[in-house]
Amino acid sequence: MNPMIVTSLILAVTMVLFIWNKLPAAVVAVMSLLALYLTGVLTMHEALGGFGDPLIVFIAALLGVGIGLETTGVGTWAGQWLIRHAGQSQKRLIASLLILSAISTALIGMNGAVVAMLPIAVIVCVRTRLEPSQLMMPVSIACLTGAKLTLLGSPVNVIAASAADAAGGAPIRFFEWSIVGLPLFAGSLVIILVLGPLLLPKRSSGSLPADFSQHAHTLVEQYRMAEDVCRLRVRAGSPFIGKTVADIDLSQYPGLSVLGLMDEEDAELGGQAALEGQHLLVRGDAQVVARLANDLHLAIREPYRESQAVTNALFNRTSGLAEVVIPQRSALIGQAVFPGMATHEGDLIVLAVQRSGEDVPGPSTHLLAGDHLLFRGTWEALDKHFSDPQILMVDAPQAVRRQTVALSRGAREALVILAVLVVLLATNVVPAAVATLICVTAMVLTRVIKLSQLYSIDWNTCVLVGALIPLATAMSKTGLAYLLGDYVIQIVGSGGPRAVMAGLFVVAAVLTQVISNNSSALVTVPIAVATARELGVSATPFLIAVALGAGAAHLTPMSTPVNIVTYGPGAYAFGDYWKIGALIVLWSMAVVVFIAPLYWRF
Repeated sequence: MNPMIVTSLILAVTMVLFIWNKLPAAVVAVMSLLALYLTGVLTMHEALGGFGDPLIVFIAALLGVGIGLETTGVGTWAGQWLIRHAGQSQKRLIASLLILSAISTALIGMNGAVVAMLPIAVIVCVRTRLEPSQLMMPVSIACLTGAKLTLLGSPVNVIAASAADAAGGAPIRFFEWSIVGLPLFAGSLVIILVLGPLLLPKRSSGSLPADFSQHAHTLVEQYRMAEDVCRLRVRAGSPFIGKTVADIDLSQYPGLSVLGLMDEEDAELGGQAALEGQHLLVRGDAQVVARLANDLHLAIREPYRESQAVTNALFNRTSGLAEVVIPQRSALIGQAVFPGMATHEGDLIVLAVQRSGEDVPGPSTHLLAGDHLLFRGTWEALDKHFSDPQILMVDAPQAVRRQTVALSRGAREALVILAVLVVLLATNVVPAAVATLICVTAMVLTRVIKLSQLYSIDWNTCVLVGALIPLATAMSKTGLAYLLGDYVIQIVGSGGPRAVMAGLFVVAAVLTQVISNNSSALVTVPIAVATARELGVSATPFLIAVALGAGAAHLTPMSTPVNIVTYGPGAYAFGDYWKIGALIVLWSMAVVVFIAPLYWRF
């Protein structure tokens, strides 16, 4: 059978399977490359070559950099700044949130940005008494349109930029995306602010993400941790010097418990040995504390006057609180515990034990099913210990940290590395894949992220892109791309290159409503390149049209993970999206047709 016909059939079946949506998109893409190899359309090297493409390295490393920025609280810091400075005006809060969403997308990518913005959107809804359905979809739109501000915004941008380089057209540099991205986002923002209240549904939601903004204060109040808390400075000659919290024996001081070892700035020191000048945070009767200080050469520092001060000392950038419940059949039932008790490794401390909502009396108790324990330790220790099936975590430390702790350990290094990445990509000193690989390696070496955290990268995206590159290769190799390009020219070619741009935008935009935006771009890119060659013009404007069309996933909730993330919290129905989404798509096409050609000439 003619290779072009075979490729057409494989392309058609692939599109049907994407639309059917019963198989994972990455699996469908792998099936398409296997079909191309088994039918002889592609050689083995051509069929598997997509996984060795620098584009895959670039996307994977870029996602790793995004993880570093997210976990170090850069987005949380920006969100907290917004809440403090945007005031109480509903319009101002919404506009500020959407601008922040777009900027975050430009720096860490749209999937990471929408997850980071969701809890901030919840707080805005509470403050303005706005229904979630009036805000969640605008956040998605801001992330999707903000993705066109920089190269980092979306893998679609990377696909289009790589295709422009390969086609020999004008390159699409890092910040050049903002030429279309700024008007795209600005127009979308105006549409949302002016028409959003009319076109968006007014509906409450039962699946909003938890608001952890007062989480630490709630725990401090629940377990009455603000009562009788003192700081003791370790003096020279104290027998505590060289001891960890786990080694400290306070059995001679009944009712006294150690809450932690801290430096002079109240940063948690975990399982480290105490040094002169550091602080022991203790809780107990003032007279017993005074006796302890006198006996063991400790200086009583000024006590905390307010519960918020205690909260800040216990819950900060380095350390946090975690509440756990002892489930039925747990192996921990019957074990003796007491406030101030440290784990075997000394990196976690039991702050309190409650049973039926009340503190357990006595210096120690044996655990029963249903008991609640409050732990304190470094964030790393909390993550490490609380995957134990013998306990039930009330709120995951990682989720609490990401929403509440701004600019945590490693944030400064993450921001410096991000700045280096932007410079490398903007100046094109090294290839994009090498630049991102350098920066994600730097994040691991500086301990901004752990190597294990890179396993949480969205590898589905990498597999999807790598497996669809061979389909694009087959479309070019067999001439199918040129044939489809001819059809586009026959339909809209008489209107000139701008009309062809509009046609390519429509093709990509229609596809992206039913398949992923990456898949839409990868299928449409070879058609755009072939069409440009047929017309004898630069391929770059056409690739910009494809990129904006593939990113215009505004008409259905299932067209992109960005919409899926806000679908439940916004309590949306399938038909809610097209009302405002159609206007955003039309504005996107206007940007493609009237603005993009002013900079990227034919």
